[in-house]
Amino acid sequence: MSKPYQRVLLKLSGEALGDPTKGHGIDPEAVQKIARQVARVARMGVELAIVVGGGNILRGAQFSKLGAPRASADYMGMLGTVINALALQDALEQEGLETRVQTAIEIRQVAEPFVRRKALTHLSHGRVVILAAGTGNPFFTTDTAAALRATELNCEVLLKATKVDGVYTADPTKDKSASRYEELDYMQVLQQGLSVMDGTAITMCMENSLPVIVFNMFEEGNLERVIRGETLGTRIRSAT
Repeated sequence: MSKPYQRVLLKLSGEALGDPTKGHGIDPEAVQKIARQVARVARMGVELAIVVGGGNILRGAQFSKLGAPRASADYMGMLGTVINALALQDALEQEGLETRVQTAIEIRQVAEPFVRRKALTHLSHGRVVILAAGTGNPFFTTDTAAALRATELNCEVLLKATKVDGVYTADPTKDKSASRYEELDYMQVLQQGLSVMDGTAITMCMENSLPVIVFNMFEEGNLERVIRGETLGTRIRSAT
């Protein structure tokens, strides 16, 4: 087993915080379950940044199909990620952690604006930094924001939390013959069009040699196992 990671970025989808049956809204039980896992990792001394999505509240790309300008819809989605970040912050503080929410669009009454040096200081002091509002720009996903922030904050790995245990050759819920990849390189993901993260995010990870681990966080204890270096999920990195 390799040594534990010291600084990681965890990418959470908005759906992870939502009602497990309806897929939208914020489910307090789901948020608390995530907070408990994050708290155990933080107590290991790991410096942890979290990028949250907003799909449980509003997904800009889908809303724009109803006639709203894509830029406006994306800004609405960014505000959804801020709501999720505040919910997660409250749950983490109930677990006894010190946190900071930083946003890519300024909402000073509820969160700090994202400042790289300030985020690095928070991490070095053991605070969990929750990063909201994506990149602050329309037309970019929160996966791209995760790749960007992980690179900016010198994280060792990007952990992509999902509800399945890795990347498969096909959708395992629809195709029972689908098999899981243990390892992939960035170009395989791009060339095969695997639905891990969007192409911009994967390209950014590739250009900065940032490994990605796709794993099922919703099985209790998996986040700790990944942090400790156990082989879990699918690892995406440069071809050796």
